[in-house]
Amino acid sequence: MERYPMTPQGLRALEQELKKLKEVDRPANVKAIEEALAHGDLSENAEYKYAKEQQGLIAGRIEYVEDRIARANVIDPAKLSSDRVVFGAKVTIEDVDNGETKQYRIVGEDESDINAGTISITSPIARGLIRHEVGDEVRINTPAGVREFEIIDLEF
Repeated sequence: MERYPMTPQGLRALEQELKKLKEVDRPANVKAIEEALAHGDLSENAEYKYAKEQQGLIAGRIEYVEDRIARANVIDPAKLSSDRVVFGAKVTIEDVDNGETKQYRIVGEDESDINAGTISITSPIARGLIRHEVGDEVRINTPAGVREFEIIDLEF
């Protein structure tokens, strides 16, 4: 069984999403289906068709989130220390070409949010940084082409 690395915060977020799906979204969907059924003629009932479509989407998402939770490999960055980039690390990098610096925390697939400064362990940048140290220059094949970065700082 494949395990999915995630932080404790990522696990909590999935658990909260699952609770909302089961306790809020699914009951609201059942009510929407019941109301749509009350309108009669299902052959031309757009509300019914939409509610049934939503029912499938909610069920699929519940299944996905339950699977991710069951296969979570929770790694707490607060308990890590290393001189190399690993899952959970907060890495500051500098683009060698333009001097621009960025800081990312490497997290699980389900918790990455570039706007919040978190990137997935499976992203090209994270994969390129893993196992390197402060001071290393790494060449990473990104969607924008090959870029060169220097690792400036590493925190946990």
